[in-house]
Amino acid sequence: MIAVLGECVADAFADRLPGELALRVLPGGGPSNTAVALARLGTPCRFLGRLSDDVFGALFRERMAASGVDLSACVTAREPSTLAVATLDAEGQARYSFHAEGTADWGWSAAELSDDRLGGASCLHTGSLALVREPGASTVAAFAGRAAATVSIDPNVRPSLASREDYLSRLPQWCALTDILKLSADDLAFLMPDVPTALACEHLHAAGARLVVVTSGAAGALVSLDGAMATVPAVPVKVVDTVGAGDSFTAGLLHRLESRGLLGGRLDGLDLASAADAAAFGAEVAALTCAVAGADPPWADQLTPAPHDDTEAPASR
Repeated sequence: MIAVLGECVADAFADRLPGELALRVLPGGGPSNTAVALARLGTPCRFLGRLSDDVFGALFRERMAASGVDLSACVTAREPSTLAVATLDAEGQARYSFHAEGTADWGWSAAELSDDRLGGASCLHTGSLALVREPGASTVAAFAGRAAATVSIDPNVRPSLASREDYLSRLPQWCALTDILKLSADDLAFLMPDVPTALACEHLHAAGARLVVVTSGAAGALVSLDGAMATVPAVPVKVVDTVGAGDSFTAGLLHRLESRGLLGGRLDGLDLASAADAAAFGAEVAALTCAVAGADPPWADQLTPAPHDDTEAPASR
């Protein structure tokens, strides 16, 4: 089982009409998207989230439950859900305006995030805004630091909600407590401008991260395991939009590693070929997500089966 800790976000897509703005709301949020994608791929997944009791919280619960995500470790919160208003450019890239002050996702307390919520998971994946938005960010980081499981982090940088200084002040701690660090090329450009990707990976390894994966959209991904590097190509696809693509990539990466018994510790049994294979599978999952509107990751039967992948595939809807 993989546990995912983080936020749910109501993604509101704006359509401009004469004299008004129409919003179409879909359930989203990076960690929530990753949990949904993992469950649909057939990896048992437990979600650790603070879910509001408002109408958006009901939407989040419905989507995750229908995908097979275990919600038993979630907290019901009185605060409202986080809302993001998204606009898409000509390439399907989303730009977000967040409404996140005082919302449910960031209110974790030590009492709410007790160690038993991990439930024996082999891996804890977290990141995005949950690791940078207080008052809960410090509690989340402490929880991840105590986890005996493999730790995976995706910073999923959002400059409109946290400054570069906020991220840079926390990045050394994240590298020290994580085993897998996944970033996009845009994340890296924001955090380390003008630093070549290979050199940036060296810095991240030196800070403690064993496996660093940097995704670059249509240019594929770079995989670096303790400084040994490989590249994997993107899977060609007709892009509808890229919403949730990075989250789906992470799910595919973790699913493949889990199905091969490589999670559960400090990645001692992982070699570069296996890491690259997992990233290539992640690229396939991401491509199928880009082929549909919104963060709607694929089900297992839509993907190419992996050799020796014994994960039981759930039936698609």
